[in-house]
Amino acid sequence: MDFETWWLVFVPILFALGWVAARVDFRQMMSETRTLPDSYFKGLNFLLNEEPDRAIDAFVEVAKLDPETTELHFALGSLFRRRGEMERAIRVHQSLLSRADLPVADRENAQFQIAQDFLKSGMLDRAEAAFEAVRETRFAIPAMRALIRIYESEHDWPRAIEAVRRLRALVDEPVPQLVHYQCEQAEGALQGKQPDFERAAKALDEADNAIRKLGTGQGMYASQARVAGLRARVARMQGQNEQERAYLVSILSSAPEYVGLYATELLDSYRKLGRGEEGVAMLRSHYQQHPSLDIFNVLFRVLREQEGHLQAWAFARDALRAHPSLLGLDKMLEVELQDQGQSKEGAEGAEAVGVDQIIAGADLSLLRSLIHRHTQRLDRYSCSSCGFEARHFYWQCPGCNSWETYAPRRLEELK
Repeated sequence: MDFETWWLVFVPILFALGWVAARVDFRQMMSETRTLPDSYFKGLNFLLNEEPDRAIDAFVEVAKLDPETTELHFALGSLFRRRGEMERAIRVHQSLLSRADLPVADRENAQFQIAQDFLKSGMLDRAEAAFEAVRETRFAIPAMRALIRIYESEHDWPRAIEAVRRLRALVDEPVPQLVHYQCEQAEGALQGKQPDFERAAKALDEADNAIRKLGTGQGMYASQARVAGLRARVARMQGQNEQERAYLVSILSSAPEYVGLYATELLDSYRKLGRGEEGVAMLRSHYQQHPSLDIFNVLFRVLREQEGHLQAWAFARDALRAHPSLLGLDKMLEVELQDQGQSKEGAEGAEAVGVDQIIAGADLSLLRSLIHRHTQRLDRYSCSSCGFEARHFYWQCPGCNSWETYAPRRLEELK
């Protein structure tokens, strides 16, 4: 009985306390609401009515009336940047940085935000300085990544490499593009009238070190192929034919899918050593295991030059039966038509009848025209990241600047 009496007293007390607390919270909420400018509610109303432009104008008015609304400033700045209104975004973040009483955390955030504004505006010098200003803050990692992008866009490879090293000191993550930065340095050293072979070799050694740190696997095929190809180029420029051949042959095992990019150089290296037939036989064997349009085109041209029409067309017939390709047929007919044009001038009149023996009565020019019309778009490389299409292979996509996003195959081969 005493227990029930206690509950009869306690429950009303709890109810009364809850009612008082609710009244206090409600009064506080109403008090805070009265302090908000009318523009704030206008902005909310415009947002609800899907009028973003008028909502932004209303919120800007709030920011002017109440400079203490720091979070609103950040929200407006980010919104302006997403909409591409970079001048307004920069002005909002500059107004924050001009406040002497701005807390340290908010000042660092404003500095990072304005750095992004400068970057998106293309003001790379100002963006670089702004990102450097937050290197010792909680924004250090994203700032270093942004600096790497800036140095990439400027092709400032030494500074990009240094920025990668600074990033890896902050976070333990692989940076596969470091290999390509070193390769870009090597290519730069080989250009000009007086190539710097020593600097190129040093850069390629650093590229190999970066590959070893990243480990092995399918994801490293592109890097390994590029380094080997550049080493072969250095050897060729120095007249080291056997060394050139060895580097190019190594691609067959280390990066088999990329052999097509170096097929012409590979056969040339064998030819310079007097081993042309051996090179053709090796490339034909590789084609059986790793067929590609680039290898097909190179082999057809070489067989036609060395062994004549019949042998070249026999190879093409077997290859196209195993791996049907309109692009392959188009390239093949292009070679034949070029040769016929030369033959009409009397250079190879006796040999020109070879095609007629294979395709009796065929109008090769008309046939090639019809096929070429349907294969033009398929004769491109495509970026797997942004879809940018190009007639030439790129290690870095010119559209989105991503590395190793181009497969060494044409669009037709990927479909």
